[in-house]
Amino acid sequence: MKLLTKTLLLCMALALVHGAPSHHGDAAHHDGHDHDHDHDHDHDHDHALPNRCDGIEFDAISPDEKGVTYFFKGPHLWKGFHGPAHPSNESFEELDDIHNIGHVDAAFRMHDAENLDDHDHIYFFLDDKVFSYYNHSLEEGYPKQLNEDFPGIPDHLDSAVECPKGECGANSVLFFKGHDVHVYDISTKTVKTKTWDHLPICTSAFRWLEHYYCFHGHNFTRFNPVTGEVNGTYPKDARAYFMSCPNFGHGGHYQIPKCSEVKIDAITIDDAGKSYFFAGPIYMRLDMHRDGRHAFKITKSWKELTSGVDAVFSYADKMYMIKDDQVYIYKSGPHYTLIEGYPKTLKEELGVEGHVDAAFVCNSQHTVHVVQGKKLLDVDLTATPRVVTQERLLPLSDIDAAMCDAKGIHLFQGSHYYNYESVEILTASRIAPEPHNITSEMLGCQD
Repeated sequence: MKLLTKTLLLCMALALVHGAPSHHGDAAHHDGHDHDHDHDHDHDHDHALPNRCDGIEFDAISPDEKGVTYFFKGPHLWKGFHGPAHPSNESFEELDDIHNIGHVDAAFRMHDAENLDDHDHIYFFLDDKVFSYYNHSLEEGYPKQLNEDFPGIPDHLDSAVECPKGECGANSVLFFKGHDVHVYDISTKTVKTKTWDHLPICTSAFRWLEHYYCFHGHNFTRFNPVTGEVNGTYPKDARAYFMSCPNFGHGGHYQIPKCSEVKIDAITIDDAGKSYFFAGPIYMRLDMHRDGRHAFKITKSWKELTSGVDAVFSYADKMYMIKDDQVYIYKSGPHYTLIEGYPKTLKEELGVEGHVDAAFVCNSQHTVHVVQGKKLLDVDLTATPRVVTQERLLPLSDIDAAMCDAKGIHLFQGSHYYNYESVEILTASRIAPEPHNITSEMLGCQD
């Protein structure tokens, strides 16, 4: 199986550095919105700009509404997980022009989907002031006194980080000052204070891909946002995970693929709304675009699938992953767990023989539709044993991947996809509809 070109490997090599994401779930340093491919160490000659590869204690870290992560130190910032420093007032000019202190104490991106006036705004904290930005523009009425917007929160903070409902008990913000953590409930504007003496002083805090990181010195420690508990071996050096630095296991350039070069092997949405695409040995979460686009090796989450997948579909809180003539079924949850007794053969599990090009299940349905060449095979997932109940012709062949969502059926073929309102319309068609181009909004590729 050919995989795109070598460029589609995205940041796999970076994501796997030291094996950390595979074993600990820590960060791979790739940001699909940051197209500056210069490494930090390429700018050592410019003595006016700091180099984070020297080992920097950041003042604040926050993503913006587009998923680009900003690292702040003094009057400078870095956009994304690679690239040189820039003066921070080029991106957020009022921070320096109004306050004129040259640094921020803390920053976070607001998660408040119930109140769209605040959702995805970036809040900066400087001494006893708070600034609110959206799309890099200062909101009217800011800066304000900190206690106007966040009553009960102390000034001169060390760091802050959002914590959405589901990861915390309610949509919250964690404000750090010393070893005290002030948990601010966004809807009720109430504060509960905890003391986490076991954590270092967090000079910056960062939520990334549903994990929480306390940065201290040039290191970081991952923690549970509710209990403060730390699992695994920490601290770790941020230069080996959150940036591209020489002598830290990587270096060298990589390219985000062009959308015209994209070819995917499988795509699916699970019952929890998590969406994934798979290409060769890598996968990417599509619903996590607010954190940027990040690629990981498939074995990070599905360790048995060492040579990629041919097709994937989701059904009844399980993910079915097909490779060659084998079916692997994983139980969904915080982590995917291979169900005992699997893999099984395609024939044994689905009553299908031969190579599978794609497979999909539509919402609230109990039929998996299996694509084989120009054929669509229907298999009733409630039957025992499972057998093909219907076989129909498709209007096109060479399908790479397929999925079904509220907008209908999507068939992917190279860097294009085709939309159909329903399975019935798909199988009744004799001419393929107008193809659509895969875009950067969909997969984080370059236009």
